[in-house]
Formats: sequence, structure tokens, C-alpha cells
Amino acid sequence: MLRFLRSTRQLRAFPDARAAAMSSHLVQIFVAPAAGVPVVPVAHAEALAGRGLAGDRYAAGAGSFSRWPGTGRALTLIAAEALAMAEAEFGVAMTHGEHRRNLVVAGIDLRALLGGEFRIGGAVLRGARVCAPCRYLVRVTGQPRAFDALVGRGGIRAEVVTGGRIAVGDAVEPLGTARPRTLPG
Repeated sequence: MLRFLRSTRQLRAFPDARAAAMSSHLVQIFVAPAAGVPVVPVAHAEALAGRGLAGDRYAAGAGSFSRWPGTGRALTLIAAEALAMAEAEFGVAMTHGEHRRNLVVAGIDLRALLGGEFRIGGAVLRGARVCAPCRYLVRVTGQPRAFDALVGRGGIRAEVVTGGRIAVGDAVEPLGTARPRTLPG
């Protein structure tokens, strides 16, 4: 379960928490080798330019929406803070990838990355569009409120501009074309 240290007392008790609360970073990586199968957590992955993550259905052209042309299908990102809010407000825990997003990041406003480029590890990504939740979440999680829990906080879709290795813990660094806000801790 994702937990966030927000109080001043917690930040003083855990000095590294202040730095973590002020920096944006990659928390989890998930791939799904085929449509409809559970996602698999991985510690690192190779982002493939124009395709997605190696080992994921979308990089292989086998995702549910792969047959239609368009951008924003290579990767999906969601904020760890959004997942924590979904759990707090709706009682829906999605800590094992039930959200079906590839990357979980913390400490950054994902919507501010739309239209701009940002780096995670060795890869450069471009924020393409909002990633709205779908009703499939209800079936996957078995939780009737899963869809509602992610409305307005489903994350973003991104393209891989330059491929490279990404790993849990990597910083999320906006490049000159993005103007993201970091989130308060």
C-alpha cells in the first residue's frame, strides 16, 4: 500500500522523506505481455522509441487499441498521489497494477507534462493526452467503485521519443518544452 509522509513531524522523523516529498520520481513499472492478462511489476524496463516498454502488449502492437492509428498508446502514467486519494476517498486500493497503467510516478503534476517532453531514466517521453479510466477497471479489480475512483485522476498517455532504460527510483525530469508543477509533500 502506498503511504505518504505529509506532516511536519513525519518529515522531521524521516529526513529522507523531505527530499522524496519534494522530488518527482518513478515509483512502479508495470507491463502486460498480452491484452487481458494481469500486469507484471518490474524493477526496470527498456523504453522503445515510438513503441512503448519492451515486454508490454502495446510495444508488440497487441494492445486493445493498437489497431487504430493515433498517438498516446506507447505508455500510460498515473500519479501515486492519485492512487492514494482513490483509496482514501473510495476505498479502492490499486497498489498491484490494477489501474492498468505502465508507470506510477510521485511528486509531479502529470497534466502539466501534456504537450511537453520529459525524461525518466535514459528515455525521453512526450505527454500526449489525458488517460481517462475505462469500465474494464471494475472487472479487473472486482471493485464497483474503481472507475469512479479514477475519474479526473487517471493519469496521462505518453509517446517514447528517445528510447532508453528506465528503473524504479529514476527522477522524472521535465525538459524545456514542459512546465510541470511539483506537488507539495
